[in-house]
Amino acid sequence: MPCPRSALSAAVHPHIRLQLEAPRHHVMPVSHRPTCLSFRWLSCLALTAAALLSGCAQVPRHGPAASGAGTLSYALSGPPTTPVVVLQSGLGDGLDSWAPVWDLLTDRHRVFALDRPGYGQSAPTSEPRDACHVAAEMHSALRGAKVPPPYLLVGHSLGGLYQYVFSRMYPDETAGLVLLDPTHPEHWATLQRETPEAAAAVRLLRSTVFTSTMRAEFDGQGACLDRIAHEPIKGIPTRLLVSTRFGPLEGESFQRAIGRLRSDWRRLLGAPAVEAVPSSGHYIHRDAPSRVQQAIDDVASGDRPMLRR
Repeated sequence: MPCPRSALSAAVHPHIRLQLEAPRHHVMPVSHRPTCLSFRWLSCLALTAAALLSGCAQVPRHGPAASGAGTLSYALSGPPTTPVVVLQSGLGDGLDSWAPVWDLLTDRHRVFALDRPGYGQSAPTSEPRDACHVAAEMHSALRGAKVPPPYLLVGHSLGGLYQYVFSRMYPDETAGLVLLDPTHPEHWATLQRETPEAAAAVRLLRSTVFTSTMRAEFDGQGACLDRIAHEPIKGIPTRLLVSTRFGPLEGESFQRAIGRLRSDWRRLLGAPAVEAVPSSGHYIHRDAPSRVQQAIDDVASGDRPMLRR
């Protein structure tokens, strides 16, 4: 069963979704208070406060790795294959959010995931929380864990934006990208401009529910992106998977805005298509783990997939 935290994260990350999906909760130090963000709405705020502190799947940690933000908890498992699959979670989530696909992926790939500072078993940091710093921290942690490139980068929600930036900062080490409902570089600006009611809801969540780590990541999501080359990189195969299940507060204007951002993601990435995953909410790796596994397998093997709409 998913844990409370995922819900909180969906709410803010990618689309700062207005639907509260069932979240997950990690057992973690009191200072790393979990959240509930996946906007199926403010009812989540009441529900997650009480009930969701039990029974969540966890990914076994391998050890701590040194990074620019201190020592980070990470998981590493699977056969010694290349490229190494590197997972990056969304806002509000540690590496346990990948539990639904962990066994599927580690059965055939070497897989690395970490708890960013302030999540799971990693202590908070005072370092900047923009995408460039987060990508550099991941790069440093991979080196600290002695995990050499090439890397197949997989990112969910805000983690998708982080992996996109990683691929632009370290293109020679990037073997491929699989992005799951990624946060577009213009997501928050678009939300404020075109869906003011949704933006107001996000501001409320930011001020009342987000942890200090989440606020720092949310506030830093657009910083540094002007230093990134926003164009496809030849030779890096990419898959873009998006959800199809919207919440009751994600109305027509919201869905139109998200649709335009998804189309622009395809342009930025040079992806073959925007792949809509039937009946999937924002946590695609929870709702359709085999579809995510197949996309990763295809990119790792260099196969051109039969794209499903």
